[in-house]
Amino acid sequence: MNKEKNMIGLIGVGLIGSAIAERLIAGGLRGVGWDLDPGCLQDLRRLGGGVAEAAEQVFRSCDHVLLSLPSHHEVNEVLKVCGPALRPGLVVIDTTTGDPVSTEQVAEILTARQVGYLDATISGSSAQVRTGAVTLMVGGALETFAACADIFSAVGQRTFHTGPAGTGAKMKLVTNLVLGLNRAALAEGLAFAQSFGLDLARTLEVMRGSAAYSRIMDTKGERMINRDFAPDARLSQHLKDVRLIVSIGQQAGLPMPLSTAHRAVLEQAEAAGCGDLDNSAIIAVLSAGQVIESIP
Repeated sequence: MNKEKNMIGLIGVGLIGSAIAERLIAGGLRGVGWDLDPGCLQDLRRLGGGVAEAAEQVFRSCDHVLLSLPSHHEVNEVLKVCGPALRPGLVVIDTTTGDPVSTEQVAEILTARQVGYLDATISGSSAQVRTGAVTLMVGGALETFAACADIFSAVGQRTFHTGPAGTGAKMKLVTNLVLGLNRAALAEGLAFAQSFGLDLARTLEVMRGSAAYSRIMDTKGERMINRDFAPDARLSQHLKDVRLIVSIGQQAGLPMPLSTAHRAVLEQAEAAGCGDLDNSAIIAVLSAGQVIESIP
């Protein structure tokens, strides 16, 4: 596969990766991707993207490669396997939510090989990525960041340069901590309203017009009420993030009581079979007598 102008590589085209591909293609940037799941590659073809036979082929055929993987462990494995294809001038844009320490280590290794590296984390779900209503938080060299402006503008609504490599990952964990607690508070509030016999649609309307308002009500409120848990962002993926948040916070000497309680609720939800459902399914374990049916 030869290089083509405006062709962007994609490693990982699941929920977030496929949404990024859709945005890039709509913005006139051709995407070529690879994923372990053949179904994800079929979806990429339907979007109009190209499909590589192996991850290494993506790195060889593109000057910019976006990673959208479950965690930093998969990032390290992909970069290890594709090491021979990591050449000077290549830019790796990592949207994965992972351990900032690992992110900094990856940046150091790639910089030594004259490969640009940006940890470009995303605040928003796959549905929000598809509409461009997300914020990107990008760490890395300022000149590399500036050179990728067209990619970032195609993907998101707002982009912040957060500092050196690793700060994008740190900022994502901070925003995910607050976002996740907002979501859990909304779920518990709706469950509490239900225990009073209040109409939940009306309750959500009132909360949106009150000082309790948070944007999570707009994206997850009706889904919680309607028990619409087809995944935009899987609950188990957020649990992975919360476990990392609690671990890093406690290592820094912080008590992390709210995130620790949040982790316990998410673990209960995962044990109840909600891990592959949307993260709004947290309401299932906060509502008395509720039963979750698996999403096909």
